[in-house]
Amino acid sequence: MALIVQKYGGTSVADVERFRNVAQRVIKTKEQGNDLVVVVSAMAGETDRLLTLATEASSEPDDRELDVLLATGEQASSALLAIVLRSMGHPVKSYLGHQIKISTDSAYGKARITGVDAEKIFAELREGRIVVVAGFQGEDEAGNITTLGRGGSDTTAVAIAAALKADLCEIYTDVDGVFTTNPSICEHAHKINRISYEEMLEMASLGAKVLQTRSVEFAKKYGVTVHVRSSFHEGEGTIVCEEEVDMEQVVVSGVTYDMDQARIEIARVPDRPGIAATFFDAISEANILVDMIIQTSSLEEGLANIAFTISKADFPTSLKIAQSLAKELGAKEVIAEDEMAKISMVGVGMRSHSGVASKMFGTLAKEGINIKMISTSEIKISCVIDAKYTELAVRSLHDAFDLGKGNG
Repeated sequence: MALIVQKYGGTSVADVERFRNVAQRVIKTKEQGNDLVVVVSAMAGETDRLLTLATEASSEPDDRELDVLLATGEQASSALLAIVLRSMGHPVKSYLGHQIKISTDSAYGKARITGVDAEKIFAELREGRIVVVAGFQGEDEAGNITTLGRGGSDTTAVAIAAALKADLCEIYTDVDGVFTTNPSICEHAHKINRISYEEMLEMASLGAKVLQTRSVEFAKKYGVTVHVRSSFHEGEGTIVCEEEVDMEQVVVSGVTYDMDQARIEIARVPDRPGIAATFFDAISEANILVDMIIQTSSLEEGLANIAFTISKADFPTSLKIAQSLAKELGAKEVIAEDEMAKISMVGVGMRSHSGVASKMFGTLAKEGINIKMISTSEIKISCVIDAKYTELAVRSLHDAFDLGKGNG
């Protein structure tokens, strides 16, 4: 008998019929002799519907009240699944985040989990019940309802699995697992059977939408084995786990892309200590997250160029800040591009194999794709390019590294 945490996303619980399908999977797992905790997201489209209502009510809805509103989506899903399971003759009880409780900080809309009290869950499991938990939500120290951001139910599931020391955390979604790239733009994309936490973390942060980044961080920190599976098909998905020896035999595991990118370059700014700090202090004060940063010497002596990337949503504010500071500091020009994409190659095998960068750059050059910025780590190489070349770049790199052959 195992202790298993299962999470079902919004498309898995889009309507009552799909709730019944989920219930059948849950019952099958339970009848195999396992203790079971189920985490559910809001029904597909419900969070967006609630956001629309909030913005109709106010152009700037209060953050605290917005979290109270958005949390109701998962509340409805957890209750509906419990109702269906009970109608099928199985003992079950649903819980909201604050009832367990799932403790978070007070960053409304993007709260971070600080702890999970597992005692109520254990008590219900000892009574033989299935426990259904509303994902995406928690409670701060002051007793306020908080939400964890888009994809936060993944993090809820992994955090509960860590607190319970569960044998497995299954993430059910609308895809069959983690692929070498997006199958919708590359027909040769191959499902990866096993992937390391580090690779999955890089892929999630670089544009892969299968798992939320913070859920992978939690899994890595607490050693939670995660199985990404389809809620619409039978069969094995992708196991996310500790790095294994044979994983390094595969040089590149996948190609990811992120089209939510914009680039700003402050050209020919005075090259002296403190200039970069002045720029990025102002960006930070506006609560804008900067991704890549590159500073290079200008052709003119005593001047430098500073380039950085941000999300498209932060582009207008970032551009205003850059233009204001450029004028104040005597920079010659601000170059802004808001149709950019970041293409990344990821693989733990890069640690022990050379030549990945040159092959990547050569492949893009052969297709006439200009690289604007480059960023590297031990297990990834990222390039910023014009967004219009995204699909071509992904397909070309996928073919160049023979990822369609499968890497198991």
